[in-house]
Amino acid sequence: MLAHQPPQIAHANGIDICYEIFGDPAAEPLFLIMGLGAQMIHWDDDFCRQLAARGFRVIRFDNRDIGKSSHFTGGKRLTPFELLKQRFLKIPVASTYRLIDMAKDTVGLMDALGIQSAHLVGASMGGMIAQEVALSFPQRARSLTSIMSTTGNPKIPPPTREAAAVLMAPPPASKEEYFARFAKTWKVLRVGSFPEDEALDPARAARTYERGLNPAGVGRQLRAVLASGSRKERLAQVKTPTLVIHGTVDPLVRPEGGKDTAASIPGAKLLMIEGMGHALPIPMWPQIIDAIAEHAHGAAAKAA
Repeated sequence: MLAHQPPQIAHANGIDICYEIFGDPAAEPLFLIMGLGAQMIHWDDDFCRQLAARGFRVIRFDNRDIGKSSHFTGGKRLTPFELLKQRFLKIPVASTYRLIDMAKDTVGLMDALGIQSAHLVGASMGGMIAQEVALSFPQRARSLTSIMSTTGNPKIPPPTREAAAVLMAPPPASKEEYFARFAKTWKVLRVGSFPEDEALDPARAARTYERGLNPAGVGRQLRAVLASGSRKERLAQVKTPTLVIHGTVDPLVRPEGGKDTAASIPGAKLLMIEGMGHALPIPMWPQIIDAIAEHAHGAAAKAA
């Protein structure tokens, strides 16, 4: 059996961060950074175990304002009007914190665990945080894998109407409504039919609900993304070996977002996964895990 440390709390960057570790303590450290409003358990247990089995010490954690990590206060619900002002009048969105603060949380967790540098794998907003770590703390990133993410470039096409509606929907008023919303959200984001995942959705929703929801925190995270602006120009400075993975049918962060990320980072490799939306469906795990493992081990071998 692979080593596994149950969830614990670390004090890092002035906040509490809930984290969990899979795999051999002596293996290459690999941090999994989740996306907007998503708890660390959205990196499925089996996904983490399979990565750990490929020779990594896999560390997943709740970002600030989600799950069992510190929750913040303040910040109103984002309105469509504010989004329009940002898009057309270039009036910035106000935010409690920015992606750089979330990047500092990641580095702070590394410090708390005594890890000098690690492979970074980020999904969606997690990809943006991982990019920010590679930009602001390059010595801490052994490799970067940015999944279904983007550069913040305003020229990237916006989400589909259906995906935007999921993002901007008001918080569910009851447990029943939450479960129904969870199933509907993932149906929209996965694009198409994934029976294996759909069968697990009720259990995943229950586990997320039990760990605690924080709708206001999701709003603050969204503001952090929007207030942080574009990284496109800065990404030209990234020297960390980079892999970009993106689905060809992503309705939320459009495929152009992944292509723009790969084009902006010198030497980045791009893997477009046919039929993948804004999710990590079980049938696509082998391809994703193979790509992450090959990229990270390749970067480690070059650095040695």
